[in-house]
Amino acid sequence: MSAHQYDHGHTVAGWVGCGIASVGAGVAGLGVCTVSGVLIAGGLAIGVVALLVTWALHLAGWGKGPGLRPRAEWGWRVRDSAAPGGHAECLACRLAGRGRGALAVVPVMPAQREGEPETVAAGADSGR
Repeated sequence: MSAHQYDHGHTVAGWVGCGIASVGAGVAGLGVCTVSGVLIAGGLAIGVVALLVTWALHLAGWGKGPGLRPRAEWGWRVRDSAAPGGHAECLACRLAGRGRGALAVVPVMPAQREGEPETVAAGADSGR
């Protein structure tokens, strides 16, 4: 039983991402100290890998969306049951095309001005 009566939000995705990012920061810091552009670039690349790994783990259910989880899912080693459908307010889920308000491309038809002839796309059934 936990001593805390609320969800801290600690997740496998958070811990793994933080660990990888810490290694990347250490490598980049070593590059700054040794004046090595290769180490600095390597540290930054490790940071990008940390971001992508955290995102993938979040989408796989090992992360946490914004807001509180049900009490049964407070443990950091418990998968998030809402992950497959996406979290409503989660940028990571929207970028992956999940949840409400996904960043989907919606084609928009421009409004026809008054007195302007109707335009027909080339190749359309205009011969009928």
